[in-house]
Amino acid sequence: MNVFQGQPAAAKALAFYGETVPSRLLIGTARFPSPHVLGLAVKASRAGIVTVSLRREMARADTGQRFFDLVKGLGVRVLPNTAGCRTPKEAITTAQMARELFGTDWIKLEVIGNDDTLQPDLFGLVEAATALSKDGFKVFPYTTEDLVAAERLLRAGCEVLMPWGAPIGSGRGLANRYALRSMRRYFPDIPLVIDAGIGAPSHAAEAMEMGYDACLLNTAIAIAADPVRMAQAFADAIDAGRLAFESGLMQERDMAVPSTPVAGTPFFDLDKPQ
Repeated sequence: MNVFQGQPAAAKALAFYGETVPSRLLIGTARFPSPHVLGLAVKASRAGIVTVSLRREMARADTGQRFFDLVKGLGVRVLPNTAGCRTPKEAITTAQMARELFGTDWIKLEVIGNDDTLQPDLFGLVEAATALSKDGFKVFPYTTEDLVAAERLLRAGCEVLMPWGAPIGSGRGLANRYALRSMRRYFPDIPLVIDAGIGAPSHAAEAMEMGYDACLLNTAIAIAADPVRMAQAFADAIDAGRLAFESGLMQERDMAVPSTPVAGTPFFDLDKPQ
């Protein structure tokens, strides 16, 4: 197959909980300048999944309901999230409300433990994931790169892990590359999605080159001077990074390696007249 006409033959489709998704870019729906721009950006991103915060939008009463209707009309899968929840009980209640509102058992689970970094409360996260999995939810946990927490989330019933790249909205990219590479190698068969901290298309491409399965981001697109073009830039970066990973990236070396072989190359003594 010509790689310019589609994915290479070795490419593996991305699936969450047994359902194939059409894109490796997931985007959030907050902070866009208008609903119209949001719709155009989602289309430009080629995303197959968008996330929406139930707590934030429900606080807006009638406006929130109109926003939910808008999101439902985007033509992509909606992944409700429990953003803003500080306890397992809050997260579980919010997830149950989201299932009623959107008619889906998919939930992006957030249990925040620190107000400054918005770092996940890993203890509360595992507790909530366990309860929600038993209740039939398909949980997408927003976590850190901690391997012990990851193992407990998998035992709790999660089939996807969403480690942060950096704190939410920071735009710092992949803050702990060593830990993220370790997580990818430690869980080779688990779908891993970089969630939060992505600030530039190059960050997303790097994550894909590491072998991560997808990226979820919001702020970097929503607050751009031109969100629609930025959404397209991220979509292209995701595709490029994944294609590079599947094609086989060269390994880094400590010393130079000549691209032109020297064996058989004639050498001339420049001190002697030719």
